[in-house]
Amino acid sequence: MFSLALRSVRHHPGRFGATLLSAFLGAVIVMSFDSLYDTAAQAGVDDTSAESLTTAASVVGGYGTLLVFFAIASTLTVNVRQRAAELSLLRSCGATPAQIKRMVVGEAALIGVAASLLAIGPAMLGGRTLVGAFQDTGQVADGVDAVFGPVAAGSGAAVTVLASAGAAFLAVRRATRQQAGVRRPRGRLRTIGGTAALVLGVCSASSTFAFDATDPALMAAPAYGAILISVGLATFAPALLRAVLSVLAWPLAALTGASGYLTVLNLRQRAGELSAVLMPLILFIGVATATISMQAVENDAIASSGLARTVGDKNLATLNLIVVGIIVAFACIMLINSLYAATVHRRREFGGQRLAGATPRQVLTMVGAESAVLVSTGVVAGTVAAVAGLVPFTVVRADGVLPGQGPWIWLATVAVAVAATLGTGLVTTRRVLRAPAVEAVAVAA
Repeated sequence: MFSLALRSVRHHPGRFGATLLSAFLGAVIVMSFDSLYDTAAQAGVDDTSAESLTTAASVVGGYGTLLVFFAIASTLTVNVRQRAAELSLLRSCGATPAQIKRMVVGEAALIGVAASLLAIGPAMLGGRTLVGAFQDTGQVADGVDAVFGPVAAGSGAAVTVLASAGAAFLAVRRATRQQAGVRRPRGRLRTIGGTAALVLGVCSASSTFAFDATDPALMAAPAYGAILISVGLATFAPALLRAVLSVLAWPLAALTGASGYLTVLNLRQRAGELSAVLMPLILFIGVATATISMQAVENDAIASSGLARTVGDKNLATLNLIVVGIIVAFACIMLINSLYAATVHRRREFGGQRLAGATPRQVLTMVGAESAVLVSTGVVAGTVAAVAGLVPFTVVRADGVLPGQGPWIWLATVAVAVAATLGTGLVTTRRVLRAPAVEAVAVAA
């Protein structure tokens, strides 16, 4: 099956483009930050510089590994779902579920290896840029040279390949079980994992009240709480989407007519599939809003105290900005990849609607309404996660409830989410609608 996987990747390169992009960018991020370990381990590096480099590599490396897995899993899940007919045909030809799993996992492993090799050059430049940024803020001595060594290359390749293979195994395992008609308690593991993340997130955010206002580790507890709550809510994305849809169903139908009616039907039937889009939305809004707002509160508190910012304060601010940047990049990649792949796959659906009498304008309105419902769901869940982490931190650090900059930060975050969701959905749909309806139905069939 490995040879079949090799031929599949070679003859269908476009199919794996989104996965390769996610794996490539993930490898660049992981390798860039892991190169800080190599830099800190070289001879002649002082203790302060080594500590700053190691802390950044440890914190961001952990986030990066998790986000790499989520990004690859998101694109691979969409990819495997769209290959249902191909996998069913292989089953009909005599392939066993184990052979299909080996084929899909082999494809993902090949993509991971290719992404790791392509990422080496950009990761070297990224490592040098990071070291230069730390030197500009005084956290690393000017004489320290950036090094790209075995830790960066080995760990980056291992994380990328293992994340690709693991995500592919989970995706194809679910698909083969569904094709075989195996019925399992729906979402049991997801429910347990989501509930555990919510409970741990609430406990982490609540533990903020046990810290002093000047404690260096004060921001850690609410930040991790917001992240865990975001992950927990993201696991319940289908249920959240149905709940929001029950509220917006009548306004959509009243405002957009037939397009709104189609929107409600599509979202109810595809709630599970669209969870791949909601997950990055919730993570992006929740984590970005909470982290940036907490850093704004911290900066105001330091400024009002009249004290100069220490190396630790600068290091924490730099890490927060880097973490948010990584989350923004990966959330946008996951969102755009998932929406693009899902929309292109609906070519036959759009063609059938047009043959039944729908105009291109009505189809575009339907996709825009779907995107609006998705954004609304992501904003509600992400805001809940952000507030859950932000309020305890603000109460302890600034004797307030919400920071003054909070609404503006939230609005900017939501604006980016809206632009990414609506822009990707509408632009891709407009491109799909360029083909004649009869041709779209014939090609998709």
